[in-house]
Amino acid sequence: MIALGLALATAVVLLLMGRPLICACGEVKLWTGAVQSADNSQHIADWYTPSHIIHGFLFYGLGWLFLRRNPYGDRLLAAVAIEAAWELLENSQWIIDRYREATFAFGYNGDSVLNSMADIGWMTLGFLAARRLPVWATMLIAIGFELLTLWTIRDNLTLNVLMLIAPVDAVRVWQGGG
Repeated sequence: MIALGLALATAVVLLLMGRPLICACGEVKLWTGAVQSADNSQHIADWYTPSHIIHGFLFYGLGWLFLRRNPYGDRLLAAVAIEAAWELLENSQWIIDRYREATFAFGYNGDSVLNSMADIGWMTLGFLAARRLPVWATMLIAIGFELLTLWTIRDNLTLNVLMLIAPVDAVRVWQGGG
């Protein structure tokens, strides 16, 4: 219940930050596959959904490593808090501008509240899956997601972090289709 409360509080803060509840198109879609479009990061799932599932894998592993003695619920709560904090930071003007300047997300305007809530849900799904799956299976799925999105949209969690922290011009050109 506390994790759900954190997610709802995040939604309220995002609304107060001026984030739209749903896509400006007025529709709610389960999936949108167009990366360089106004639909990206506005609906329930998109090509960045695997990154949020991987967040769940990573947060489960970090919780196991650093909070092993805490109850499972504490580790889940910590994961939701981290993901919620990321959703707030990701939708700050500073990060939106950074994405536009350092990555190929030239028209990125941030997420809808619906998309941010779905991202927290996808992370939670990844966390729960990592709890049930063997480590090798979790790692194989994460690698598969990274390779699939790299091949499909020329982006993934690894490149997203790299380009946000230490942009590489050659990667940016390649991501843009050059």
